[in-house]
Amino acid sequence: MLDPLTSATISDEELLTAWCSGDPSAGEALFERHYESIARFFRNKVGHDTAPDLIQRTFLALIESRSRFRGESSFRTFIFAVAHNVLGRHYRSKRRGGEHLDFAKVSVSDLGPSPTAILARRDEERALLAALRRIPLEHQEILELYFWERMKAREIAEILSLPEGTIRTRIRRAKQLLEDAMKAIGTSLEIIESTISGLDRWAAEVRGHLLDAETPSS
Repeated sequence: MLDPLTSATISDEELLTAWCSGDPSAGEALFERHYESIARFFRNKVGHDTAPDLIQRTFLALIESRSRFRGESSFRTFIFAVAHNVLGRHYRSKRRGGEHLDFAKVSVSDLGPSPTAILARRDEERALLAALRRIPLEHQEILELYFWERMKAREIAEILSLPEGTIRTRIRRAKQLLEDAMKAIGTSLEIIESTISGLDRWAAEVRGHLLDAETPSS
């Protein structure tokens, strides 16, 4: 069993190996280390009732995916790639007849109503969260990983299995789509200008309390 006093000095890779070898305490340590970031990943993409299940699936899928992790990229990008795949399977499983879903074109809003339990404290935050759910899911993922998880284009490319140059182009495109989405939902010009011009700041504000819950609403 893992010694709690030394778990902080053990690498993610070592924890995963120990967990796969039957040490539940290693799995608990890995969960505690990465829970908040994975919870943020799902929080603005699925309903408040669904997110806990997808978070659990992600951590369980780590064991199944263990053989694919060869240390060529960081464990952090690996676990987000697993979460990305879990999210994709979740939405594809909801489509009848195996209907193809192109996440470069379809948004969370297109996929059905997902009540949000995110506490938005300012108009800019509410506009940002609402607009993110209305741009293509792939672009939403890119912006949230870029702003909330402070990932570089190279890391996001590894997660989405796309060329780094493509990610750089899509970051720019996603920002434009975000602005267009804010206009489409009737956001005032003042709020749009404030949010887009200070996107780093507003994204950081949202990230700071993204896991705070409020009363679920439809």
